[in-house]
Amino acid sequence: MPQIKTISQSSLQDYADCPRRFELRYIQRLNYPAVQAEPALENEKHQQEGEYFHRLAQQYFVGVPMEVLARQANTENLRRWLQNFSSSTKIAALKKQNVRAEAALSAPLGKFRLVAKYDLLAADKDKIFIYDWKTYRKRPADIFMKDRWQTRVYCALLLRAGASFYGGQNIQPEQVEMVYWYANFPGEAAHFVYSAAQFKRDWDNLIALAEELDSATTFPMTDDIKTCGYCPYRSYCNRGVRAESAEDAELETAAEESFDLNFEEIAEIAL
Repeated sequence: MPQIKTISQSSLQDYADCPRRFELRYIQRLNYPAVQAEPALENEKHQQEGEYFHRLAQQYFVGVPMEVLARQANTENLRRWLQNFSSSTKIAALKKQNVRAEAALSAPLGKFRLVAKYDLLAADKDKIFIYDWKTYRKRPADIFMKDRWQTRVYCALLLRAGASFYGGQNIQPEQVEMVYWYANFPGEAAHFVYSAAQFKRDWDNLIALAEELDSATTFPMTDDIKTCGYCPYRSYCNRGVRAESAEDAELETAAEESFDLNFEEIAEIAL
């Protein structure tokens, strides 16, 4: 697949969920022929609000005063999310740590480059926290989030490529903790402490997946037909026309990530 040079947690999740969706989205680069969730306009607005909230969070950690950010929160959701964000003592305490907002890391993975953009990396003594802001309308179960490729890729890639963030020192698996902070459920963040066993499992699986992708010639449709209701490509596969509810769709599908990055400036493991 010479047209694919990078892979990310979202493309890996698509491949795990449905190889056919991976093919349509990342190889054929087809436009979305169907809405992802109903009601469509409400879901699109919610996604746009989520993207804007991420920008506000980034601005907060680069020093923009909260009162300035509050004036930019021009919808009910944004005002509530930002209020929850500004009221969190744990988030406020992050300002005292060594933090990087919207940090990008990459590392070679077989014939590909594995890339990730982190909402926030925060180092505190012997711990490094990966923060990811979620604006889900439903709070997902912890076991669901723990097994997602986002959790596995973000933790594993930080170990492989994050030494420059941690003063050049090698990072040990047990130093890494992934935190999902839910803007609609500010007191119910999910915490996942990493381990050496998890890192070995995840990196071995990533290598195997890269080899599988490099040699793949067919991309079968998923057997789990119920997930097709959340897929914007379902009409290509004759898997129905009706979209499922927006609340469920945002948990079941991973948005395609945009990497408008200069790879020469991204920290990465030495070749």
